[in-house]
Amino acid sequence: MNRIWKALFKRFTNIEEKIPAEESISDFRNAKAYRKFKIASKQLIKESIFILCGIFSAAFGLESFLLPNNFIDGGATGIALLLTGLSELPLWGIILLVNVPFVILGYNIIGKQFAVKTAIAISLLALIIANIHFPEVTDDKLLVAVFGGFFLGAGIGFSVRGGAVIDGTEVLAIYLSRKFGATIGDIIIIINVIIFGAAAYFLSIEAALYSMITYFAASKTLDFVIEGIEEYISVNIISVHSEEIREMILNKLRRGVTIYKGQRGVKHVSGNDDLDIIYTVLTRLELNKLNNEIAKIDSNAFVVMTPVKDTKGGMIKRRPLH
Repeated sequence: MNRIWKALFKRFTNIEEKIPAEESISDFRNAKAYRKFKIASKQLIKESIFILCGIFSAAFGLESFLLPNNFIDGGATGIALLLTGLSELPLWGIILLVNVPFVILGYNIIGKQFAVKTAIAISLLALIIANIHFPEVTDDKLLVAVFGGFFLGAGIGFSVRGGAVIDGTEVLAIYLSRKFGATIGDIIIIINVIIFGAAAYFLSIEAALYSMITYFAASKTLDFVIEGIEEYISVNIISVHSEEIREMILNKLRRGVTIYKGQRGVKHVSGNDDLDIIYTVLTRLELNKLNNEIAKIDSNAFVVMTPVKDTKGGMIKRRPLH
C-alpha cells in the first residue's frame, strides 16, 4: 500500500523523491485536509453572514411595518401574522410553532443539514423578535405593504442563499408537488389564496388586498436577492460561419465559448451535414450587442436563448484584454 501511495504521489506531483515516502504522503494528506477545512470554513462563514442578514431584515420588516398595521404576507409567515392578529399570542411563539412541521418535513425530503440550518435560523428569528424591538417606521398603508414586503422578501432571500429558510412554505410545496404531481408554483399559489382568503374573512378585504401587495413585493425582492443583479442568458448559435462568430464572442464581447458538434436535420446534397454549435453565457444587457454582431456575420444564423438562474465557475466574467 505504501508503494502505491508513493507511486501515485510521485506521478501527480512530478517531483523526484527527496524525503521518505511516508512523510510525503503525510504532507499530501495534511495539505488536502487543510484545503478542505479552509473551503468549509469560508463556506460556513459566508452562509452564516447571509442567514444573519436575512434574520435581521425579516425581523425589521415584521416589527417595523407589518405587525403594527395588521398586514400579513403569504406562506408560513403570513399564517403566523394572521394568527397573531386574531389572538393574544406573541408573534415569536407562533413563528416557532408554525414552522416546526416544515422543519421536520425538510429533514425528511431535503436532508439533515438543511433542517438543522432552518431550525437555527427560525429560532434566531423568534429570539430577535422577542428581545429586540424595532420602532414603527410609518402607518401609511401603501408604504407598509411595499417596504414591509421588501424587507421580508430580502430576509427570506438572504436565508435561502445561506442554505436555510425562515418560511417553510416552499418545503411543503416540494412535498405536495412530489405527492400529487403538480408544480411547486401552483401549490404555492393555492396555499396563498387560502391564506389571503382567510385574511379577507377574519380581518378585512382591504387588509387582504394590501397583504397581496406585500406578498408581491416580497416575492420580487426574494427573486432579486437569490438571482442577483445580473440576469444571465445562455445562447446557442447555429451558423455556417461559426468560426467567425466564435472569434467575435471571444474578442469583441470577451466571453467564454464552448463548441460542440452537431448535424443538420435536413440533409444537404453536398453531403457535408456537420455543424459546429456555439454555446455561450452572457448577461441580458449584452444580448443586443450579440445579436447585432451576429447579424453582421450571418443574418440567417439560428439563435436560441434560454434564461439561466445561476452560474458558477467557468469564464462567466469578461475575459481580460491581451
